[in-house]
Amino acid sequence: MTTATTETTTEARTEARTEVTTAVTTGAAPAAVSGEGRAAGARVEVHAGGGWAAVCGLSDLVPGRGVAALLPDGRQVAVFRDRAGRTYAVGNRDPFTGAYVLSRGLLGSVDGRAFVASPLLKQRFDLTTGRCLDDDAASVPVYAVRTS
Repeated sequence: MTTATTETTTEARTEARTEVTTAVTTGAAPAAVSGEGRAAGARVEVHAGGGWAAVCGLSDLVPGRGVAALLPDGRQVAVFRDRAGRTYAVGNRDPFTGAYVLSRGLLGSVDGRAFVASPLLKQRFDLTTGRCLDDDAASVPVYAVRTS
């Protein structure tokens, strides 16, 4: 990578981080854990660190697929939209491998509970509780999500 490319990439990351930090410090009121989209230009926000952070546009979420997002405090989250339009956010780190890959997992449901299956070892994590459906000793953090 050339110096010009590095400077442009660093500049873009700084601008993106500034936008997320600004969103967190605006102090919007909390909302439900799972939200439905309201408009085509809606933003998806995750509650973490005492505030809301804008992570992507609702239109960026393809139903059944996830995206990874970096929170202002450096944590990674995996954000999902199911086929019914509900949004979820969990920690992106797979506790079994330590890899940050849950955003690449497949969505499914069992007994009416939505889950993401890790793309590596296929353990399933409940999207509302973070509990591993295949090993009671494991879990991932869950974050409140809203669309605005």
